[in-house]
Amino acid sequence: MQNYKDLLVWKKAHQLTLEVYKVVSTYPKEEIYSLVSQLKRASSSIATNIAEGTGRFSQKDLAHFLQIALGSSHEVEYLLLLSKDLGFINNDNYFQLEKNINEIKAMLISLIKKVRL
Repeated sequence: MQNYKDLLVWKKAHQLTLEVYKVVSTYPKEEIYSLVSQLKRASSSIATNIAEGTGRFSQKDLAHFLQIALGSSHEVEYLLLLSKDLGFINNDNYFQLEKNINEIKAMLISLIKKVRL
């Protein structure tokens, strides 16, 4: 198919994952095996599924993995809201991460529509 590293949406998803890893390093230790772990897995799942989808041989397979990436982005969006409401991240960090995740979601939706044509 194509090189996932050339896709802007993958680059943004990868950057989001790096940002999430930095932010969760400040979470309380008792959250390491719950919220921290789930946020790390969900955020890395976005870029991972984009990469896996581009390695497939059909547009249908690519669309499937992009859908999974979109689902993971919704999961990250909620987990960030939960983190903010629990006081683990401040409003500035939350709003920046929310902006980034919304850009990624919009890009994924657009790409899914394009791939399905």
